[in-house]
Amino acid sequence: MSANIDVRVREVGLRDGLQLIAGFFPTAEKLAWIRAEAAAGVPEIEVTSYVPPKLIPQFVDAAEVTRGALGIQGLTVVALIPNLKGAERGFSLGVHKLNFVMSVSRTHNLKNVRREREESVADLRRIVELRNALPEGARPLVAAGLSTALGCSFEGRQSVDEVRRWAAELAASGVGEIVVADTVGYGDPAQVRAVFKAVMAEIGPIPVAAHFHDTRGTGLANVAAALDCGVRRFDASLAGLGGCPFAPGATGNIVMDDLCFMLDSMGLSTGVDLGKLVAVRAVLERNLAGAELHGAFARAGLPRNYRSAAERMHS
Repeated sequence: MSANIDVRVREVGLRDGLQLIAGFFPTAEKLAWIRAEAAAGVPEIEVTSYVPPKLIPQFVDAAEVTRGALGIQGLTVVALIPNLKGAERGFSLGVHKLNFVMSVSRTHNLKNVRREREESVADLRRIVELRNALPEGARPLVAAGLSTALGCSFEGRQSVDEVRRWAAELAASGVGEIVVADTVGYGDPAQVRAVFKAVMAEIGPIPVAAHFHDTRGTGLANVAAALDCGVRRFDASLAGLGGCPFAPGATGNIVMDDLCFMLDSMGLSTGVDLGKLVAVRAVLERNLAGAELHGAFARAGLPRNYRSAAERMHS
């Protein structure tokens, strides 16, 4: 973590949000979104997914978006991958981080990536081996996302032991980060504490990130619970875009702007300029006519006499 950053936030709206948008979000506007958020101080953005365009046409421009994002100085460029073929695309493009995804729920894994969980883990091991064979300066970090870790629309709540079991499998594959995801917004703060404490105790020094959805209004409360466990990496989506096309009932991610405000109000620095971040919503407004854009901070603004975490630190 940077000396000036307490919590690292990652924008996932360009992947998790746009995958559910029926119309094509223009490539130039995706890049405008990425550049504006990077300029606002968001250090890491999941810019696309290397899935076949026939499955999700929104990502037909994945290579162009990746190349454009890689030209932004200081930005960590991330892409989601479902399999080895997707990883090979990422290696060839030179992306900084690849986020491999599998599910704790067997049913969700079969629907989302069309294979058994054991097959996903075996594929991840091949990906890490292939990454390790690349020249030293060309090895992206491989992260592993553990979807439906707090509940599944098909199977319901997943046991803590089951989550810990699959986290251990991912850790043993050699990944550099594990993302524990509440894909459909089932989690509550007590469950979050139980799951994250178990996962972090199981995998030791490997960084753990949290990916929460706000389906039932518990998203930011779950962030606070994860903070209590020592988590300092969080996914979010500008204006709360997002969801999972293979998980009935899933709605958007936690709102990036609300997350950054809450963290800042708690005295935790993200490096994000709140005013510049909210201004990025204009890119969504002009391209997503009729789409529901969420965000309490964008509506209400800063409280009277508000002092940012940075201002309080230097006072």
